[in-house]
Amino acid sequence: MSSGVSFAQEKILVAYFSRAGSEYSVGNIAKGNTKIIAEIIAQKTGADIFEIKPEQNYPADYNECTKIASREKAMKARPKFIGGVENFSEYDTIFIGYPIWYGDAPMIIYSFLESYDFSGKNIVPFCTHGGSGLSSTDQQITLVCPNSKILQGFEIRGSIAQKNFSESEQKVSDWLKKIGY
Repeated sequence: MSSGVSFAQEKILVAYFSRAGSEYSVGNIAKGNTKIIAEIIAQKTGADIFEIKPEQNYPADYNECTKIASREKAMKARPKFIGGVENFSEYDTIFIGYPIWYGDAPMIIYSFLESYDFSGKNIVPFCTHGGSGLSSTDQQITLVCPNSKILQGFEIRGSIAQKNFSESEQKVSDWLKKIGY
């Protein structure tokens, strides 16, 4: 495996940000697209899971949320999140999940990445999107965490994550196998 330890000995975390409410391509959702994928990854890898929850919730209304997301991106804001990961230093691999907002990860993802020392860790990005794929977020993560190893990321349309669980599960399984999990 890429980290130099066997999968059975590796300590894995899935950290993700996801939002429910009205969504561009899928309507009103009770569970965020990225949360669905995060739960599949955690189940398949035996990972611990941490939801990156903002101190200030994003609006459930899609249009209102996009206004805030656009403003945060323009200002390179670092929204605060609730809680933290206990014993972060013990994790070997961290899967980082997020929706794509305006061609980037939500700014709260950068708040999370800048809150911990990722040196020597494997980072595995994954995202849900409406058509943009990873949108170079893997490269942005490399800039924020230069002393980490960024593994091949995963992207899936939010509409697939939301409406086709079996297809989502198969795509995640295929990707995890491809990257050695």
